[in-house]
Amino acid sequence: MPVATVGPVPISNHPLGMIWRLDSLSDLGGAAPQVLGAPRVVDDSGGRAIEFDGWQDGLVAPFLPLVGATSFTVEMAFCPLPGGQREQRPLHLQESGSENRLLIETRVADAEHWFVDTFMRSGAASQTLYAESCLHLFGPWYHVALVYDNGVMRHYVNTALELSGPLEFAPLSAGQTCVGVRLNRVSWFRGRIRTIRFTPRALLPAAFSL
Repeated sequence: MPVATVGPVPISNHPLGMIWRLDSLSDLGGAAPQVLGAPRVVDDSGGRAIEFDGWQDGLVAPFLPLVGATSFTVEMAFCPLPGGQREQRPLHLQESGSENRLLIETRVADAEHWFVDTFMRSGAASQTLYAESCLHLFGPWYHVALVYDNGVMRHYVNTALELSGPLEFAPLSAGQTCVGVRLNRVSWFRGRIRTIRFTPRALLPAAFSL
């Protein structure tokens, strides 16, 4: 399915969704990001990506692409690398002036393995999907997807459902998006990120694409 590559506009304006290709430090989702530390563009077997050192590197976009979405899918192609902090935040989207947010996180299990931890909050309600029994090796590239629809949050790795849970999540208004670190500059990600895709509906695994 074709996917539009677009700038800092609400996802509702783009029913096919939007895809961010992380191949430049001067453009993130169609706008110049704030660059934290010294992330670098690298050539990988699957194409260009941005590498984050796990201690000071990040990118901040001054907009939130999921504005107004009542259901959505967020996908990311990334390669976690060993040697980072135990808690890492590759992707953080948060509404301005509130604690409403969603995150795709990783946790280091041991020297060779990591797992996904996703989180969403809307008002007083929140849900954490802490997949500590689903371990993955450092080194390969992975596809992770966070899907929300009809009061249920799910996350997948390489199209396999790992966890799901109930959550009433109100559509987000304007905010910020941070790649490689949490917005408050903690929990830095060590690894590479190639693409992030935002779709304004819940996709089934057969429709995942990066």
